[in-house]
Amino acid sequence: MPKRSTVPVPPDAAERRRKPLTVCYPVETLPQPDLDLLNAARRNLAKVGETVVPPREGRCFRVPRGHFFRIVSIEGPQVGDLNLWNAEDLSERFFSGKTRALHATHVGVGDRLWSSLPHLRPMATITHDTLGWYGWDEDGAGVHDVIGTRCDPYTNRLLTGGDYHHCCHSNLSRALAAERNIPVQEAEAHVHDVMNVFMCTGFTRDTHRYFMKASPVRPGDFIELFAEIDLLGALSACPGGDCGSTHSSDTAACHPLKVEVWRADPRDLAGWTPPGRNAYPRTHG
Repeated sequence: MPKRSTVPVPPDAAERRRKPLTVCYPVETLPQPDLDLLNAARRNLAKVGETVVPPREGRCFRVPRGHFFRIVSIEGPQVGDLNLWNAEDLSERFFSGKTRALHATHVGVGDRLWSSLPHLRPMATITHDTLGWYGWDEDGAGVHDVIGTRCDPYTNRLLTGGDYHHCCHSNLSRALAAERNIPVQEAEAHVHDVMNVFMCTGFTRDTHRYFMKASPVRPGDFIELFAEIDLLGALSACPGGDCGSTHSSDTAACHPLKVEVWRADPRDLAGWTPPGRNAYPRTHG
């Protein structure tokens, strides 16, 4: 929408603007996670692995289905860009747009990260979040968005004319290339829009432009997810640090992030079954 319009305001403009809103996707029939079962299971966990992601770098990690994983702040306020794939099939990957449409611009406990078409099933369910208290602030910002695409070297070149190789897109591409032992250009094709872990974002009230502000995350904070399928993840410790001022540069103070993998007692998950792929037959009429 143009910032300034030369089109005259129609006489019924107020009436048109007063039309009632309709939520695009009524989710009353959406399959819900059994949070009581998951909360019971998470009380009896054993840590079975961890991966430390260095500042301005990316790393991959694996989570077997039925396990929990936590993204943890360990040294200072730091934002992370998260990609998820089916560990056995990179074509099934996190679908941030549909997750946003089904849940909200920012996700929290009980929300699920959905996979791409034609699979469209929950990949992971958020089970705990130490930043759940934040809610919406006076600027309209929240934490853990599924709006932003990830900082990337192409946009950086477009806006600054220079090259910067530690953008989250590049970090994720290098991490996946190392994990799968493939060329970085091949890996890049699988990198996708992210969940911005710990990032504090919103839209300005006047122009509705995407903004960021300093993340409220502190050492010891974490977000925890339950793996609904076997997952391959990649996490970038964003070069913006807490994203309070800038990204795509070496200016911001940056810190590592840690991914922890936790195993539940199988007896505590006796009532859980992994989700199947979407049942639509792909006939398209």
